[in-house]
Amino acid sequence: MLKRKLASLVTALALAGAALTAAPSTPAAASDNGLSIRPAMGWSSWSFVRRWPDETKMKAQADALVSSGLSAKGYVYINLDDFYQKCDANGFMVDSFGRWAVDAAKFPSGIKALADYVHAKGLKFGFYVTPGIAKNAVTRNTPVEGTSYHAADIADTTQTHKNYNCKNMYRLKYSHPGAQAFINSWANQMASWGVDYLKIDGVDATTIADVEAWDRALRATGRPINFALSNNLPIAQAATWKRLANSWRTQGDVECYCGPGPNGSGFPLTDWSHISSRFNSAASWQPHAGPGGWNDLDSLQIGNGDQVGINADQRRSHMTLWAMAATPLLLGTDLTALTSVDLAMLTNDRLIAVNQDGVAAQRIISSGVNQVWRKREANGDYIVALFNTGTSGASTVGVTWSQVGFSGPAEVTNLWSGAAEGTVASSYSATLRPGETRLIRARPTATDRYEAESATISQGVVESNHAGYSGTGFVNYDNVAGSSVSFQVNAAAAGQASLTLRYANGTTVNRPMTIAVNGTSTTVDFPVTGAWTTWQSATITAPLNAGANTVTATATTANGGPNLDYLDLASTAPPPSAYEGEAGALSGAAVVSSCTACSGGSKVRFIGNAPANAVTLTVTSASAGPREVTIAGTVGGTRSFSVSANGGVPVTATLTGPDFNTPVTTTVTVPLNAGTNTLRFFNDTAYAPDLDRVTLG
Repeated sequence: MLKRKLASLVTALALAGAALTAAPSTPAAASDNGLSIRPAMGWSSWSFVRRWPDETKMKAQADALVSSGLSAKGYVYINLDDFYQKCDANGFMVDSFGRWAVDAAKFPSGIKALADYVHAKGLKFGFYVTPGIAKNAVTRNTPVEGTSYHAADIADTTQTHKNYNCKNMYRLKYSHPGAQAFINSWANQMASWGVDYLKIDGVDATTIADVEAWDRALRATGRPINFALSNNLPIAQAATWKRLANSWRTQGDVECYCGPGPNGSGFPLTDWSHISSRFNSAASWQPHAGPGGWNDLDSLQIGNGDQVGINADQRRSHMTLWAMAATPLLLGTDLTALTSVDLAMLTNDRLIAVNQDGVAAQRIISSGVNQVWRKREANGDYIVALFNTGTSGASTVGVTWSQVGFSGPAEVTNLWSGAAEGTVASSYSATLRPGETRLIRARPTATDRYEAESATISQGVVESNHAGYSGTGFVNYDNVAGSSVSFQVNAAAAGQASLTLRYANGTTVNRPMTIAVNGTSTTVDFPVTGAWTTWQSATITAPLNAGANTVTATATTANGGPNLDYLDLASTAPPPSAYEGEAGALSGAAVVSSCTACSGGSKVRFIGNAPANAVTLTVTSASAGPREVTIAGTVGGTRSFSVSANGGVPVTATLTGPDFNTPVTTTVTVPLNAGTNTLRFFNDTAYAPDLDRVTLG
């Protein structure tokens, strides 16, 4: 009878699958330009170089990004920020088509030559602009390139845009076709120079039309250009920023402008108050981040040793928050003066992996100076960060595994040190110095268990007078229809899951209950077990949403429900065996490109020809030992590539195909650890095939 009823429950829940797996609210779609599948990594000129960029300084920072080993870790952007332009009393000087003129005294070889220099090092080049059209363009009435329109046709001279340098930027009349044509011409110029990343500054709720115009223009160039918005964008328009761009600044500048030089330049670049203020904004913006679009907390100010500004504990907390929030890691410090302490922070593979996992963490505890953040990665591991954000006094910060999102013991690894901390039963705590952090990986070692005595009980009591229960007791339902126990369970991903209810029924009649999963319910009997000390389990399969779910067991007769011990949750889906190339961490010139015939519709191009141009995938293996790995890619002819597992000795193979549109496969064998592993695909001397996906045998 129970088996038949459970089968009916499974069928009913399967029919309701669409309703059960729908998220409470549908998040806005991320930009579909194929870029920033993972947060960008690199360096930006604003924090250290500030208002005085030039060709020599930019080249020196590019050189240091490579020689320090940072580029090999994925820091590949060299971004030129503001003050590269030439101005007069009326604002920005312009070229013959009304676009900002580059100051030839600062950049005598031109921007293209600088971008070429950056590219030759296996890096990517970033640039800067603000909305609108310069007053000088309107005064000269410069033509719009490729059209019969002129600046005076498209400028609204009654309104100006925000600008932090030469000011005098008129708004554009996007009702006129020449306005989009003007932005197109500017974007085309940047693409011809080799720009890979564009920051548009001065964005707010009144500039949505400008952001839309730049998004259209960048796509039309045919060049992949990572599109970043700045700064202090209003969260009310979060869905818009996510639709149009690859990142958006959630606050004002992280720089303190408290140095001894002009305009507050020089060291310190920042202070703890400017870092710690990011905790609240990161928590508020968290739901809006994901592959293709990221919350930007501003530059990472690590690289000046213990000189001034933020001490070593605070810098580690700075790095930890940026990693947990999955924000772009764009360094703002002087790369030519890196200290060994800071370089070790910036190149910590475990921290980089947390940033690049494609998940923005949630804040689950905020109490005084104590904060705890958590995220669940694709392989089921939980990453937990504990912080003491205070400036004086140690504080003990703790969290239970149930607060993190699972029950039962977990294997804990300290991600800053790499040290294994063993099996931790049900909670974790650390006594932290002011400004200190603790970052751990918690890998649950058992099925997630939800004790009934810890659930929400309506018309029932917790008792412990019948032996054999788990935990501290069980729930004795009141003998009334409608008495219930409601569990809040967490699933790593949407999909089918096994729900096991442990119960005892010492009466002589079945005690049916309605089982509701996220509000959709069906009824199932709970037969007699012979005694109240005889416990049995009933397992059903139901579709769960990713994240939080509510499972409620409600009595349907005046007899109430059986005694209920716990609910166990176990996913019925095996760990992923296939991993898309575009989901990996891209470094150097590697870039995501569309591919109709490829799995997921995308692939990774420009792998190889330099050590920096690589793809690193994080994969999960159930056990340690040799494992077959099938690589799918596209290539016209034959090309070789290497695969390195966990930084070990690489295995070299070749892939032969008819063209770059038709995926072909080859298989190699590599040694994997039990649990999480990294697979790096590269070719130091020649181009490798384009990478579609990887499948573990």
